[in-house]
Amino acid sequence: MRLTVYSDYALRLLMYVAINSERLCTIQEIADHYNISKNHLMKVTYELGLAGYIETVRGRSGGIRLARASRDIGIGDVIRSTEEDFKLVECFDRSTNQCMISGRCKLARILDEALGAYMQTLDKYTLADLASERGLKKLLAVS
Repeated sequence: MRLTVYSDYALRLLMYVAINSERLCTIQEIADHYNISKNHLMKVTYELGLAGYIETVRGRSGGIRLARASRDIGIGDVIRSTEEDFKLVECFDRSTNQCMISGRCKLARILDEALGAYMQTLDKYTLADLASERGLKKLLAVS
């Protein structure tokens, strides 16, 4: 299982904002801190706002902050909202499946079980769990 860069950026942005929750954060500052594209983060920020994870404050002193407590933001939920699909193999998509061994192959069932276990593990954790790591706080906290 591999997450897209989009999901990676979404999680990094959320961790940064959670650790710096006492103030508004800017997209530019987050992009600079991680050395990643501001343009990519703008799209991520927009989508995270639509999904209700963050809220944006416009204006000269604007920025972004969490829309709810970090303990109420599940990692599995974030991944489900940022990944386009979880079609690990062709036969996961019945509308485009051309695999000649579908229905006789155990691979799809095994991969589906593995995906379920993967998501079940992610569902055990929240953004608060990620943001509570002491070493991470030292790396991401801005005075």
